[in-house]
Amino acid sequence: MNDLPGTLDQLTARLETLEQRVYVLEHPSAVFQESETNPAPIHATVEDRSFAQAGGLFSVAGRAMLGIAGAYVLRAVAESTSLPKLAVAAIAIAYAVLWLVWAVRVKAANWVPSAIYAGTSAVILAPMLWELTLSFKVLAPSATAAILTAFVLAASALAWKRNLTPVFWVANATAAAAALALAIATHQLIPFIGALLLLVLTCEFAAKLNRESTVRPLVAVAADLAIWALIFIYAGPQNARVDYPTLGTTALLAPGGVLFLIYAASIAVRTILHGQKIAVFETFQSVIAFLLAASSVLYFEPRFGATGLGVACLFLAAACYSLVLAMFREFSAGRNYQIFAAWGTSLLLAGSILCLPSFGGTLCLGLAAISFTLLGIRLNRLTLQVHGLVLLVAATILSGLPGYVFQALAGTLPITLTAGVCVASGCALVCCAAGKHAVEETSVRHSLHLVPAALAVCAVAALLVQGMLFLVALRIAPDVYHVAFIRTLTCCAVALAVAFAGSHLHRLELTRIAYAAVAFVAAKLVFEDLRHGHFEFIAASIFLFAITLIAVPRLARASQRP
Repeated sequence: MNDLPGTLDQLTARLETLEQRVYVLEHPSAVFQESETNPAPIHATVEDRSFAQAGGLFSVAGRAMLGIAGAYVLRAVAESTSLPKLAVAAIAIAYAVLWLVWAVRVKAANWVPSAIYAGTSAVILAPMLWELTLSFKVLAPSATAAILTAFVLAASALAWKRNLTPVFWVANATAAAAALALAIATHQLIPFIGALLLLVLTCEFAAKLNRESTVRPLVAVAADLAIWALIFIYAGPQNARVDYPTLGTTALLAPGGVLFLIYAASIAVRTILHGQKIAVFETFQSVIAFLLAASSVLYFEPRFGATGLGVACLFLAAACYSLVLAMFREFSAGRNYQIFAAWGTSLLLAGSILCLPSFGGTLCLGLAAISFTLLGIRLNRLTLQVHGLVLLVAATILSGLPGYVFQALAGTLPITLTAGVCVASGCALVCCAAGKHAVEETSVRHSLHLVPAALAVCAVAALLVQGMLFLVALRIAPDVYHVAFIRTLTCCAVALAVAFAGSHLHRLELTRIAYAAVAFVAAKLVFEDLRHGHFEFIAASIFLFAITLIAVPRLARASQRP
């Protein structure tokens, strides 16, 4: 009997807990409102809240299933002949939009119900448009593309004020996937590519205003694939696309060009006007868009497309480098500086190759290499020096200088000296002379001077060999052993001169090149002089190599002596 009051209290507490749980299960919305206004409700426990959340989620899922069931009812009505299919299609579209409106009316804090209702709207709309377009033939592809665009615009407008990310994300992702699938299934690419371009523009505008941006890559991939499919299909033979409509040149060129203009404008606004750093997605997507636009021009306008594309590349390269020199700094805006500089170099290379002849391209790239090298040294910008080096290497390859050097020093003669080789050699000499070293320079900067110095030394050696052979040919007809000896003499003289210049000018790269020249002469003695020379010329070549082998280390250490 003494334990009876305690037992009654326990039973009373359990009854109150059970009553509270029953109340929570019967009125989940009231519990949610109470939890928002009062973080610590009087009677609800943590376990009660979990029951309430589960009950609310089940209720939302049940409503969504009812919505899908309604869509199947409309599908059954559309199959019957009682009502016109166009009227049923209009009702079904309005039905899907109503679910979108319901998704927007949910409280912003409850993103799960909003996502479920938006997903229900998408699940209703996408299959319905597929059947109305392909099975029932009620909607034309252009009308279907317009409906998808209107669906995304409506979702964006409804979700804009409250920044409802699930609604915006689901609408764009569904419309992008449906547009890509319908473009392939209907063989009508242009209407759905237009819809995808509008979706891309909507996503870029939202990202500009710091709204939802995570769906941008998905929409961009869909647009890229659709435009790539357009290029792939219409660039092939005509008998392979008999089911596809005939398109004009403008329709084939416009999608890639518009996509590139959208991303170019978006990047310009974000980086130039707003001072933001360019994102990784924007970097890669802009390159993909440019490649798609360039491929469209090269495939569908073969007569004047290459020249026009080259001029556009040169114009864009000038714009990129203007931004690099005027607005961006190497350290304060590191990513923007590096990316725009890389774009400028790539566009300059492409433009010079596409719209200029071989000599013109060599001259343009060589002068640009000299300019960037001098600017990089004067402004102390390592990136400009690296790009100058890249342009110099491209100029030498375009001019044919590597082949000329190989033929002069190790190949067969005679060889032809072209104007492009002379221009590339001169540019290499200027870049080599401009690369003055400081005592505190790092090994990276020393390495940057090695390539132009090597190009300049090789070009000078090749020119000397051809000049000496020309003088010898005035008196006698040079034989193979004459050529071998002249090459050995020239390489030894160049090695000695370069070693002397490297030690007295404190140019470490010249000293390294001198030792490389000695190694080249050693290999040359084995593979050329000893095989093709007479004994007197072999002896002379070995004597020159011995003198060079002794003198080069001494000349290299001459500046270090007290």
